[in-house]
Amino acid sequence: MLACTVATAHSQTFAGGERENYLRYLQTVRLVPLYPWGARAFSGRETDSLEAGLAAKGGEGRRRGDAHLEWLPIGLSARYNSTFPYGFNDGPIWAGKGFTMAMEGGLTWRRGVLSLTLYPLAFVAQNAPFPPSPDRRLQAIIDRPERFGNGTYARLDPGQSTLRIDWHGVALGVSTANEYWGPASDFPVILGNNAPGFPHLFAGTSRPVTLGPIGLHARVIWGRLSQSAFSAETLAAGIRLGTGIVVDLTTRWAPGLEIGATRFAHEPWRRGGPTLHDALAMFQASISDLRTTNELASVFFRWVLPHSGFEVYGEYGRDDYSSSLRSWLREPDRAGGYTVGLRKVFFDSGPTVRFIALRAEFQNLQLSSIARGLPWGPFYTHGYLRQGHTQLGQVLGSETGPGGAGSVIAVDSYSPAGRWTWSWTRILREQRGDPSGTPTDPKGVDVQHALAIERVENRGRYEVLASVAGVYEFNRDFTHDAFNLNVIVGARWLLF
Repeated sequence: MLACTVATAHSQTFAGGERENYLRYLQTVRLVPLYPWGARAFSGRETDSLEAGLAAKGGEGRRRGDAHLEWLPIGLSARYNSTFPYGFNDGPIWAGKGFTMAMEGGLTWRRGVLSLTLYPLAFVAQNAPFPPSPDRRLQAIIDRPERFGNGTYARLDPGQSTLRIDWHGVALGVSTANEYWGPASDFPVILGNNAPGFPHLFAGTSRPVTLGPIGLHARVIWGRLSQSAFSAETLAAGIRLGTGIVVDLTTRWAPGLEIGATRFAHEPWRRGGPTLHDALAMFQASISDLRTTNELASVFFRWVLPHSGFEVYGEYGRDDYSSSLRSWLREPDRAGGYTVGLRKVFFDSGPTVRFIALRAEFQNLQLSSIARGLPWGPFYTHGYLRQGHTQLGQVLGSETGPGGAGSVIAVDSYSPAGRWTWSWTRILREQRGDPSGTPTDPKGVDVQHALAIERVENRGRYEVLASVAGVYEFNRDFTHDAFNLNVIVGARWLLF
């Protein structure tokens, strides 16, 4: 039997979640068919297609009829940070100092071309006090509070909820679920699950469309983005229109290769509602209305070498515009950054299928050398839309931004009993001073190193999670070193 926990065997495949990561590994050894990974979340039909062969191979693939109602697991979790807030890629949850409790649960329903998933999440953070940063420059240009108020912080979020229609290769719907664009696992440049999903409409392909030798998978979204209650910005009452497009191309000439691009734009929410011109912002030339539009874009690739257990990927993004082709050719990495990564599965095809996987990912969104003599702002920030690339106070892309860098090296071990993960993570939070390093600033780089071990244990209709991480931060807030103990425990189970 393949390694598969209750939460992965019975739940939707949410963007950046446990099930998606598991299927991605199986794809590299062709237990799951080749499929573009740059436009997530996957629909229920897409997941069924990916899992179609698992039951025949001894796994826990799902077979669905034309109509069904499925209860999704109820999840409870508790997080603890001993010294300062820590945690990323956990959707709506913000884990401050002290304890943070979260609960989620819901259902999914499908009939014909129509499907509905309701999966809200609620959390409450103790949000205990800690010494505030003396350097407030970054907080003036992005809605990213270091602490959400002076007391308990709680929120109910619609979570990974979606209503959609999949008809003849076309997908239409409304959702609050996270979108994960590009091939990254931990540090996406444009969109990921580091922040809450935002309410949005979407349209695109429900599966790759064949155009001769090319397969095209694409999605366009129109969303309503909100700032946190702790931002001082008053423009448009803190509401923005977010428009974006992701295109992912594959070809039968190079099996396993996908190449894609994204574009995302923020604009102030217009009084009276967005116009058609606003709705097409992701297609418009950058030079138009530069002052009031925050534009981001990226290009990416991913290559799964069939049957090898290996994949490599990369993404290059910019949080800036180019006023001309000459400008772009002269300074292509101005306000730019990249993510590169690889994953390798070591497969054991014995009586019970087990595997160990190595994954590594590196991102750099710091100031580039070519931009040092030019005006520059940290990645994900904007001089006019001072919320930056955020939703409710959390960064929509990578936690290592704005203007930072990150690395992760991890080993995942899967068996029928569950998963073990051992990982090292480095996050460069901020830097200050002259980027050339003259004069030297011994406290000019604020960087965290974390060593973690995580266990997911399968117990039939329920699973348990335990994770412990030691986080050592050099030059926290450009002042002193600090150590944080991060502990997560949780359980998920099916009632029906």
